[in-house]
Amino acid sequence: MTVSNGGGLEESSFVEPPKCAQKAEHRTGLTQCLLEKQRTPVSQENVVSSLLDMGFSDVHVNELLSIQPGTHPQQMLDIISELVLLGLNPEPVCVALKKSPQLLKLPVMQMKKRSSYLRKLGLGEGKLKRVLYCCPEIFTMRQRDIEVIVGVLKEKCLFTIKQVTEILHRCPYVLREDPGELEYKFQYAYFRMGIKHVDIVKTDFLQYSMTKTKQRHVFLERLGRYQTPDKNGQTQVPNPLLKDILRVSEAEFLARTAVSSAEEFEVFKKLLAREEEESEGCMADEEEEEEEDREEEQEL
Repeated sequence: MTVSNGGGLEESSFVEPPKCAQKAEHRTGLTQCLLEKQRTPVSQENVVSSLLDMGFSDVHVNELLSIQPGTHPQQMLDIISELVLLGLNPEPVCVALKKSPQLLKLPVMQMKKRSSYLRKLGLGEGKLKRVLYCCPEIFTMRQRDIEVIVGVLKEKCLFTIKQVTEILHRCPYVLREDPGELEYKFQYAYFRMGIKHVDIVKTDFLQYSMTKTKQRHVFLERLGRYQTPDKNGQTQVPNPLLKDILRVSEAEFLARTAVSSAEEFEVFKKLLAREEEESEGCMADEEEEEEEDREEEQEL
């Protein structure tokens, strides 16, 4: 099976309004200020004024100083500066460091290299806030592991570069996924459910577990409320919107989308689990038989 290339989300050109131009100018000035501070060694006494200059409040400063009391002031300032240079505001920086204090122990050069890589992925200037909150290990995990996930999205699933950036921004949990399982999740959406690339991105489909997705999708199928679209994208019944399948609570899904009872859904989930266990058992038996056949051929 081949997947047609997912079209990129269109970008409209626009003239930057004066307010935005002023904001960009302020960012440039802040960047220069931070770079100067990184070049100048600081002590515990003046790190406070440096953080205040970056826009941190007194409360923020006290929080930051209490996260890792033994951290060298220069190290702390360098790490925080890199996060600010990536477009994070003071509050998200504090949240990220409180959630993952190990970030303050990272070698500064590693932080700079990872920051540069994230910019190449399009995750600078504000887009990093959600990613860092959901997956703070993006700074500590091996770059090779990130590249593998990006490779799956680009080469196996054929998302455009812009769509990959949107997925990483909207569904950062994909960075924790097994590459094979991530590819299977895409294939299930594209081939079984008939969802196009742009809709997979727009609906945050990849953030949902396969268990939840399969349970709700197959349940609707067997109720006659969902059909896989044909090659022309047509179905005999109108499929419910993805948000009404996955973004709602189980109670709302049953009441409004499936129009079924909780008892019926519970019975179905047990049956589906049993079916999948039997299917996996059959596949294991087939693999074992194939292995035995290969061994017999080698002996002959």
